[in-house]
Amino acid sequence: MNFSPVRYSADVAPPEPDFDRHMRQAIDVIEDFERGSVEGEGEGRAVRFAHAKAYGLVRGTLEILDGAPPEYAQGVYGRPGTHDVLVRYSNGLSHLGADRMLGNVVGMAVKVFGVDSTTTLPDEATSRTMDFNMINGPIFFCNTAAHYTFLSKLFIDMPKYRLDGRRGNHRMYYNWVTGYGTLPPEEWAWDELGALLRLGARARWQNLLLSSFFSMGAMRHGDYIAKLRIRPTDASAAGVRARVLDPTSQDEVFRPALVGELARSDHEFDFQVQLCASLETMPVDDLTVEWEEHESPFVTVGRLRFPRQDIGGEDNLAAADGLSFTPWRCPPEHVPIGPIQAVRKEVYRRSSVLRHELNGQHRAEPASAADVLPDRS
Repeated sequence: MNFSPVRYSADVAPPEPDFDRHMRQAIDVIEDFERGSVEGEGEGRAVRFAHAKAYGLVRGTLEILDGAPPEYAQGVYGRPGTHDVLVRYSNGLSHLGADRMLGNVVGMAVKVFGVDSTTTLPDEATSRTMDFNMINGPIFFCNTAAHYTFLSKLFIDMPKYRLDGRRGNHRMYYNWVTGYGTLPPEEWAWDELGALLRLGARARWQNLLLSSFFSMGAMRHGDYIAKLRIRPTDASAAGVRARVLDPTSQDEVFRPALVGELARSDHEFDFQVQLCASLETMPVDDLTVEWEEHESPFVTVGRLRFPRQDIGGEDNLAAADGLSFTPWRCPPEHVPIGPIQAVRKEVYRRSSVLRHELNGQHRAEPASAADVLPDRS
Protein backbone atom coordinates (compact mmCIF):
# COMPACT_ATOMS: atom_id res chain seq x y z
CA MET A 1 0.00 0.00 0.00
CA ASN A 2 1.54 3.32 -1.10
CA PHE A 3 -0.85 5.59 0.79
CA SER A 4 -2.14 6.07 4.33
CA PRO A 5 -5.90 5.47 4.49
CA VAL A 6 -8.02 8.09 6.22
CA ARG A 7 -9.08 6.99 9.67
CA TYR A 8 -12.77 7.01 10.53
CA SER A 9 -14.22 9.45 13.05
CA ALA A 10 -17.86 10.15 13.87
CA ASP A 11 -17.54 13.79 12.73
CA VAL A 12 -15.96 13.04 9.34
CA ALA A 13 -19.20 14.26 7.66
CA PRO A 14 -20.83 17.20 9.52
CA PRO A 15 -24.65 17.20 9.72
CA GLU A 16 -26.53 19.01 6.97
CA PRO A 17 -28.32 22.24 7.98
CA ASP A 18 -32.10 21.85 8.27
CA PHE A 19 -31.70 18.12 7.64
CA ASP A 20 -34.86 16.96 9.47
CA ARG A 21 -37.17 19.31 7.56
CA HIS A 22 -35.78 18.26 4.18
CA MET A 23 -35.98 14.59 5.12
CA ARG A 24 -39.67 14.94 6.08
CA GLN A 25 -40.35 16.59 2.71
CA ALA A 26 -38.69 13.69 0.91
CA ILE A 27 -40.70 11.18 2.92
CA ASP A 28 -43.94 12.98 2.06
CA VAL A 29 -43.15 12.87 -1.66
CA ILE A 30 -42.23 9.18 -1.53
CA GLU A 31 -45.22 8.10 0.55
CA ASP A 32 -47.62 9.98 -1.72
CA PHE A 33 -46.13 8.18 -4.71
CA GLU A 34 -46.32 4.75 -3.10
CA ARG A 35 -49.98 5.23 -2.18
CA GLY A 36 -50.75 6.32 -5.73
CA SER A 37 -48.70 3.51 -7.27
CA VAL A 38 -51.29 0.91 -6.25
CA GLU A 39 -53.46 2.14 -9.13
CA GLY A 40 -50.91 4.21 -11.04
CA GLU A 41 -48.57 1.34 -11.95
CA GLY A 42 -51.43 -0.86 -13.12
CA GLU A 43 -50.71 -3.96 -11.03
CA GLY A 44 -52.89 -3.34 -8.00
CA ARG A 45 -49.95 -3.16 -5.60
CA ALA A 46 -47.62 -0.54 -4.22
CA VAL A 47 -44.12 -0.42 -5.69
CA ARG A 48 -40.82 0.93 -4.41
CA PHE A 49 -40.18 4.61 -5.04
CA ALA A 50 -36.83 3.57 -6.53
CA HIS A 51 -35.82 0.23 -8.05
CA ALA A 52 -39.48 -0.62 -8.53
CA LYS A 53 -39.05 -3.16 -11.31
CA ALA A 54 -37.30 -6.38 -10.30
CA TYR A 55 -35.40 -8.42 -12.87
CA GLY A 56 -34.92 -11.41 -10.60
CA LEU A 57 -33.93 -12.71 -7.19
CA VAL A 58 -30.79 -14.84 -7.15
CA ARG A 59 -29.52 -17.24 -4.50
CA GLY A 60 -25.79 -17.43 -3.83
CA THR A 61 -22.94 -17.35 -1.33
CA LEU A 62 -20.43 -14.74 -0.24
CA GLU A 63 -17.08 -16.09 0.90
CA ILE A 64 -15.06 -13.68 3.04
CA LEU A 65 -11.51 -14.49 2.01
CA ASP A 66 -8.62 -15.09 4.39
CA GLY A 67 -5.36 -13.19 4.01
CA ALA A 68 -6.55 -9.67 3.09
CA PRO A 69 -4.20 -6.86 4.25
CA PRO A 70 -5.07 -5.63 7.77
CA GLU A 71 -6.50 -2.30 6.55
CA TYR A 72 -8.97 -4.20 4.37
CA ALA A 73 -9.71 -7.09 6.74
CA GLN A 74 -11.86 -4.87 8.96
CA GLY A 75 -15.15 -5.69 10.66
CA VAL A 76 -17.04 -8.49 8.91
CA TYR A 77 -14.24 -8.71 6.32
CA GLY A 78 -11.83 -9.74 9.06
CA ARG A 79 -13.81 -12.90 9.82
CA PRO A 80 -13.24 -15.44 7.00
CA GLY A 81 -16.15 -17.73 6.23
CA THR A 82 -19.05 -18.31 3.85
CA HIS A 83 -22.50 -16.73 4.07
CA ASP A 84 -25.70 -17.38 2.15
CA VAL A 85 -26.91 -14.38 0.15
CA LEU A 86 -29.90 -13.20 -1.85
CA VAL A 87 -29.41 -10.69 -4.68
CA ARG A 88 -32.21 -8.60 -6.18
CA TYR A 89 -31.49 -7.09 -9.61
CA SER A 90 -33.71 -4.17 -10.56
CA ASN A 91 -34.18 -1.02 -12.61
CA GLY A 92 -33.29 2.23 -10.86
CA LEU A 93 -36.54 4.12 -11.47
CA SER A 94 -39.85 4.36 -9.62
CA HIS A 95 -41.94 2.64 -12.27
CA LEU A 96 -42.80 -0.59 -14.01
CA GLY A 97 -42.93 -0.93 -17.79
CA ALA A 98 -40.82 -1.72 -20.83
CA ASP A 99 -37.08 -1.77 -20.27
CA ARG A 100 -36.46 0.73 -23.08
CA MET A 101 -38.68 3.28 -21.30
CA LEU A 102 -37.01 2.78 -17.93
CA GLY A 103 -33.42 2.95 -19.15
CA ASN A 104 -30.27 1.06 -18.27
CA VAL A 105 -29.28 2.44 -14.86
CA VAL A 106 -29.82 -0.70 -12.81
CA GLY A 107 -29.31 -1.90 -9.26
CA MET A 108 -27.96 -4.88 -7.38
CA ALA A 109 -29.21 -5.24 -3.80
CA VAL A 110 -27.39 -7.88 -1.75
CA LYS A 111 -28.63 -9.43 1.50
CA VAL A 112 -26.04 -11.40 3.47
CA PHE A 113 -27.17 -13.91 6.10
CA GLY A 114 -25.47 -15.17 9.25
CA VAL A 115 -23.56 -11.98 10.10
CA ASP A 116 -22.15 -12.30 13.61
CA SER A 117 -23.10 -8.84 14.86
CA THR A 118 -26.02 -6.60 15.76
CA THR A 119 -27.27 -4.13 13.14
CA THR A 120 -27.66 -0.37 13.41
CA LEU A 121 -31.46 -0.64 13.06
CA PRO A 122 -32.99 -0.64 16.57
CA ASP A 123 -36.14 -2.57 15.59
CA GLU A 124 -34.15 -5.51 14.16
CA ALA A 125 -30.82 -5.40 15.96
CA THR A 126 -30.58 -9.19 16.07
CA SER A 127 -31.54 -9.98 12.47
CA ARG A 128 -27.98 -11.15 11.62
CA THR A 129 -28.40 -9.82 8.07
CA MET A 130 -26.39 -7.18 6.23
CA ASP A 131 -27.49 -5.32 3.08
CA PHE A 132 -25.63 -3.63 0.23
CA ASN A 133 -27.45 -1.26 -2.15
CA MET A 134 -25.44 -0.92 -5.37
CA ILE A 135 -25.90 0.56 -8.86
CA ASN A 136 -24.01 0.09 -12.12
CA GLY A 137 -21.97 3.29 -11.75
CA PRO A 138 -19.44 4.67 -9.25
CA ILE A 139 -21.10 8.07 -8.72
CA PHE A 140 -24.49 9.42 -7.72
CA PHE A 141 -26.36 12.56 -8.72
CA CYS A 142 -27.56 13.83 -5.35
CA ASN A 143 -25.66 15.14 -2.32
CA THR A 144 -28.09 16.62 0.20
CA ALA A 145 -31.40 15.85 1.87
CA ALA A 146 -32.80 18.97 0.17
CA HIS A 147 -31.89 17.66 -3.27
CA TYR A 148 -33.15 14.21 -2.37
CA THR A 149 -36.69 15.58 -2.47
CA PHE A 150 -36.12 16.82 -6.02
CA LEU A 151 -34.49 13.52 -6.95
CA SER A 152 -37.56 11.64 -5.74
CA LYS A 153 -39.83 13.84 -7.87
CA LEU A 154 -37.52 13.42 -10.86
CA PHE A 155 -37.61 9.63 -10.59
CA ILE A 156 -41.39 9.70 -10.36
CA ASP A 157 -41.75 12.05 -13.35
CA MET A 158 -39.06 10.45 -15.55
CA PRO A 159 -41.39 8.51 -17.90
CA LYS A 160 -43.36 11.70 -18.61
CA TYR A 161 -40.18 13.53 -19.56
CA ARG A 162 -39.04 10.72 -21.83
CA LEU A 163 -42.38 10.53 -23.63
CA ASP A 164 -42.02 14.20 -24.56
CA GLY A 165 -38.68 13.66 -26.29
CA ARG A 166 -36.24 16.56 -26.47
CA ARG A 167 -38.63 19.02 -24.88
CA GLY A 168 -39.16 16.63 -22.01
CA ASN A 169 -35.42 16.25 -21.50
CA HIS A 170 -35.01 20.03 -21.36
CA ARG A 171 -37.77 20.31 -18.79
CA MET A 172 -36.24 17.51 -16.73
CA TYR A 173 -32.81 19.17 -16.74
CA TYR A 174 -34.32 22.50 -15.71
CA ASN A 175 -36.31 20.99 -12.87
CA TRP A 176 -33.33 19.00 -11.63
CA VAL A 177 -30.85 21.89 -11.71
CA THR A 178 -33.19 24.50 -10.24
CA GLY A 179 -35.08 22.29 -7.80
CA TYR A 180 -38.29 22.70 -9.80
CA GLY A 181 -37.64 26.45 -9.89
CA THR A 182 -37.26 26.87 -6.12
CA LEU A 183 -33.47 27.19 -5.71
CA PRO A 184 -31.44 30.41 -5.99
CA PRO A 185 -28.83 30.31 -8.79
CA GLU A 186 -25.93 29.84 -6.39
CA GLU A 187 -27.51 26.56 -5.26
CA TRP A 188 -28.35 25.17 -8.69
CA ALA A 189 -27.36 21.51 -9.02
CA TRP A 190 -24.93 21.70 -11.94
CA ASP A 191 -22.55 19.13 -10.50
CA GLU A 192 -25.44 16.78 -9.82
CA LEU A 193 -26.74 17.17 -13.39
CA GLY A 194 -23.27 16.41 -14.72
CA ALA A 195 -23.17 13.26 -12.61
CA LEU A 196 -26.59 12.23 -13.88
CA LEU A 197 -25.45 12.58 -17.49
CA ARG A 198 -22.13 10.79 -16.87
CA LEU A 199 -23.87 7.91 -15.15
CA GLY A 200 -26.32 7.51 -18.03
CA ALA A 201 -23.47 7.61 -20.55
CA ARG A 202 -21.54 4.88 -18.72
CA ALA A 203 -24.47 2.51 -18.29
CA ARG A 204 -24.69 -0.26 -20.88
CA TRP A 205 -27.45 -2.36 -22.40
CA GLN A 206 -25.78 -5.61 -21.45
CA ASN A 207 -26.40 -8.76 -19.46
CA LEU A 208 -26.60 -7.87 -15.78
CA LEU A 209 -24.03 -10.58 -15.06
CA LEU A 210 -21.45 -8.52 -16.98
CA SER A 211 -21.95 -5.27 -15.07
CA SER A 212 -19.90 -3.93 -12.17
CA PHE A 213 -21.90 -2.47 -9.28
CA PHE A 214 -20.83 0.22 -6.82
CA SER A 215 -21.94 1.42 -3.38
CA MET A 216 -21.79 5.09 -4.56
CA GLY A 217 -21.77 6.35 -0.97
CA ALA A 218 -19.02 5.89 1.59
CA MET A 219 -19.25 3.83 4.76
CA ARG A 220 -17.22 3.12 7.82
CA HIS A 221 -14.78 0.28 7.28
CA GLY A 222 -13.74 -0.50 10.84
CA ASP A 223 -10.91 1.95 11.56
CA TYR A 224 -11.15 3.44 8.06
CA ILE A 225 -13.56 4.72 5.36
CA ALA A 226 -14.43 2.84 2.18
CA LYS A 227 -16.58 2.36 -0.89
CA LEU A 228 -17.45 -1.04 -2.39
CA ARG A 229 -17.55 -2.68 -5.81
CA ILE A 230 -18.87 -6.03 -7.03
CA ARG A 231 -17.29 -7.04 -10.35
CA PRO A 232 -17.59 -10.27 -12.39
CA THR A 233 -14.39 -12.26 -12.52
CA ASP A 234 -12.76 -12.39 -15.94
CA ALA A 235 -13.54 -16.08 -16.32
CA SER A 236 -17.17 -15.64 -15.34
CA ALA A 237 -17.67 -12.69 -17.69
CA ALA A 238 -16.04 -14.57 -20.57
CA GLY A 239 -18.58 -17.38 -20.22
CA VAL A 240 -21.66 -15.17 -20.63
CA ARG A 241 -23.33 -15.86 -23.99
CA ALA A 242 -26.21 -13.35 -24.15
CA ARG A 243 -24.04 -10.25 -23.81
CA VAL A 244 -25.34 -7.17 -25.64
CA LEU A 245 -29.06 -6.43 -25.27
CA ASP A 246 -31.30 -4.62 -27.74
CA PRO A 247 -34.08 -2.75 -25.89
CA THR A 248 -35.90 -2.07 -29.16
CA SER A 249 -36.31 -5.78 -29.87
CA GLN A 250 -38.84 -6.47 -27.11
CA ASP A 251 -40.24 -4.97 -23.92
CA GLU A 252 -38.21 -7.23 -21.62
CA VAL A 253 -34.48 -7.69 -22.26
CA PHE A 254 -32.74 -7.71 -18.86
CA ARG A 255 -34.77 -10.46 -17.20
CA PRO A 256 -34.75 -13.03 -20.04
CA ALA A 257 -30.98 -12.68 -20.42
CA LEU A 258 -30.44 -13.06 -16.67
CA VAL A 259 -32.76 -16.05 -16.39
CA GLY A 260 -31.17 -17.78 -19.36
CA GLU A 261 -27.57 -17.39 -18.20
CA LEU A 262 -28.29 -18.51 -14.64
CA ALA A 263 -30.10 -21.60 -15.92
CA ARG A 264 -27.05 -22.48 -18.01
CA SER A 265 -24.03 -21.97 -15.75
CA ASP A 266 -22.50 -20.78 -12.48
CA HIS A 267 -21.22 -17.22 -12.06
CA GLU A 268 -18.62 -15.60 -9.83
CA PHE A 269 -17.79 -12.04 -8.75
CA ASP A 270 -15.06 -10.22 -6.82
CA PHE A 271 -16.34 -8.34 -3.76
CA GLN A 272 -13.97 -5.39 -3.39
CA VAL A 273 -13.12 -2.57 -0.98
CA GLN A 274 -11.65 0.83 -1.92
CA LEU A 275 -10.23 2.78 1.03
CA CYS A 276 -10.38 6.57 1.24
CA ALA A 277 -6.89 8.02 0.79
CA SER A 278 -7.79 11.72 1.05
CA LEU A 279 -10.96 13.55 2.07
CA GLU A 280 -10.05 16.33 -0.36
CA THR A 281 -9.84 14.22 -3.51
CA MET A 282 -12.05 11.35 -2.28
CA PRO A 283 -14.85 13.21 -0.45
CA VAL A 284 -17.55 11.45 1.55
CA ASP A 285 -20.08 14.29 1.21
CA ASP A 286 -19.93 14.73 -2.59
CA LEU A 287 -21.13 11.64 -4.43
CA THR A 288 -20.64 13.28 -7.84
CA VAL A 289 -16.87 12.81 -7.42
CA GLU A 290 -15.50 9.42 -8.46
CA TRP A 291 -12.81 7.98 -6.22
CA GLU A 292 -9.92 7.41 -8.59
CA GLU A 293 -8.25 4.01 -8.55
CA HIS A 294 -4.77 5.48 -9.04
CA GLU A 295 -5.14 7.01 -5.57
CA SER A 296 -6.61 3.90 -3.96
CA PRO A 297 -7.20 0.60 -5.79
CA PHE A 298 -10.07 -1.78 -5.21
CA VAL A 299 -8.89 -4.82 -3.23
CA THR A 300 -10.78 -8.11 -3.29
CA VAL A 301 -11.92 -9.22 0.18
CA GLY A 302 -14.67 -11.65 -0.82
CA ARG A 303 -16.01 -13.85 -3.57
CA LEU A 304 -19.69 -13.80 -4.52
CA ARG A 305 -20.89 -16.97 -6.26
CA PHE A 306 -24.15 -17.87 -7.97
CA PRO A 307 -24.79 -21.57 -8.61
CA ARG A 308 -26.70 -22.57 -11.72
CA GLN A 309 -30.39 -22.05 -10.87
CA ASP A 310 -33.89 -21.44 -12.17
CA ILE A 311 -35.17 -17.95 -11.33
CA GLY A 312 -37.97 -17.93 -13.89
CA GLY A 313 -41.57 -17.59 -12.82
CA GLU A 314 -43.72 -15.05 -11.06
CA ASP A 315 -42.98 -16.58 -7.65
CA ASN A 316 -39.38 -15.42 -7.98
CA LEU A 317 -40.44 -11.83 -8.68
CA ALA A 318 -42.96 -11.94 -5.82
CA ALA A 319 -40.21 -13.07 -3.45
CA ALA A 320 -37.97 -10.25 -4.69
CA ASP A 321 -40.61 -7.63 -4.05
CA GLY A 322 -41.33 -8.90 -0.55
CA LEU A 323 -37.81 -8.10 0.66
CA SER A 324 -36.43 -4.85 2.06
CA PHE A 325 -32.91 -3.55 1.51
CA THR A 326 -31.16 -0.66 3.23
CA PRO A 327 -27.45 0.19 3.68
CA TRP A 328 -28.24 0.81 7.35
CA ARG A 329 -28.91 -2.88 7.91
CA CYS A 330 -25.27 -3.39 8.90
CA PRO A 331 -22.97 -3.77 11.89
CA PRO A 332 -21.86 -0.54 13.64
CA GLU A 333 -18.33 -0.90 12.21
CA HIS A 334 -19.79 -0.45 8.70
CA VAL A 335 -22.23 2.40 9.27
CA PRO A 336 -22.95 4.59 6.18
CA ILE A 337 -21.35 8.06 6.03
CA GLY A 338 -22.56 11.38 4.62
CA PRO A 339 -25.80 13.35 4.14
CA ILE A 340 -27.35 11.13 1.46
CA GLN A 341 -26.52 8.01 3.42
CA ALA A 342 -28.12 9.61 6.49
CA VAL A 343 -31.36 10.49 4.71
CA ARG A 344 -31.64 6.95 3.36
CA LYS A 345 -31.89 5.53 6.88
CA GLU A 346 -35.37 6.84 7.64
CA VAL A 347 -36.57 7.22 4.04
CA TYR A 348 -35.90 3.56 3.22
CA ARG A 349 -37.46 2.38 6.47
CA ARG A 350 -40.63 4.44 6.06
CA SER A 351 -40.94 3.44 2.40
CA SER A 352 -40.63 -0.25 3.28
CA VAL A 353 -43.11 -0.06 6.15
CA LEU A 354 -45.75 1.69 4.02
CA ARG A 355 -45.25 -0.56 0.98
CA HIS A 356 -45.67 -3.73 3.02
CA GLU A 357 -48.74 -2.28 4.73
CA LEU A 358 -50.38 -1.30 1.43
CA ASN A 359 -49.65 -4.74 -0.02
CA GLY A 360 -50.83 -6.65 3.03
CA GLN A 361 -47.39 -8.19 3.53
CA HIS A 362 -45.83 -9.09 6.85
CA ARG A 363 -42.62 -7.09 7.18
CA ALA A 364 -39.83 -9.04 8.87
CA GLU A 365 -36.26 -9.95 8.06
CA PRO A 366 -35.96 -13.56 6.88
CA ALA A 367 -33.93 -15.94 9.01
CA SER A 368 -32.34 -17.61 6.00
CA ALA A 369 -32.12 -17.42 2.22
CA ALA A 370 -33.97 -20.75 1.96
CA ASP A 371 -36.97 -19.23 3.76
CA VAL A 372 -37.36 -16.80 0.85
CA LEU A 373 -36.05 -18.73 -2.14
CA PRO A 374 -35.96 -22.54 -1.96
CA ASP A 375 -33.32 -24.30 -4.04
CA ARG A 376 -34.65 -24.85 -7.59
CA SER A 377 -31.37 -25.63 -9.32
